[in-house]
Amino acid sequence: QVQLLESGPGLVKPSQTLSVTCTVSGASLTAAGYFWSWIRQPPGKEEEWMGAIAYSGDTYYSPSLKSRTSISRDTSKSQITLQLRSVTPEDTAVYYCCRTYGSARRECTSRGQGTLVTVSS
Repeated sequence: QVQLLESGPGLVKPSQTLSVTCTVSGASLTAAGYFWSWIRQPPGKEEEWMGAIAYSGDTYYSPSLKSRTSISRDTSKSQITLQLRSVTPEDTAVYYCCRTYGSARRECTSRGQGTLVTVSS
């Protein structure tokens, strides 16, 4: 059974860098065809796809967030990390990691419970 568990700082100050990690069990980050995405949902708003890292290590980003976003992985720890720079209160959201197959933008085959990150001074 594939499990994804997000962890994050809970609270980040404006202008700082937000970093959240997804720890994966039951699956390999390098299994062919799979993509590992980050999605967020601000309070009262729709979900937003942020970006993904493929089994190959290639990364893909939402154009609106590309300048502030980095996604990386540590295969030895089976972890995927999202970094979002220069955050503002508008970046307050529940951050989810998600596994898809065939494309980064398809429906999640597995998904974590999410971690709430609040941006506030």
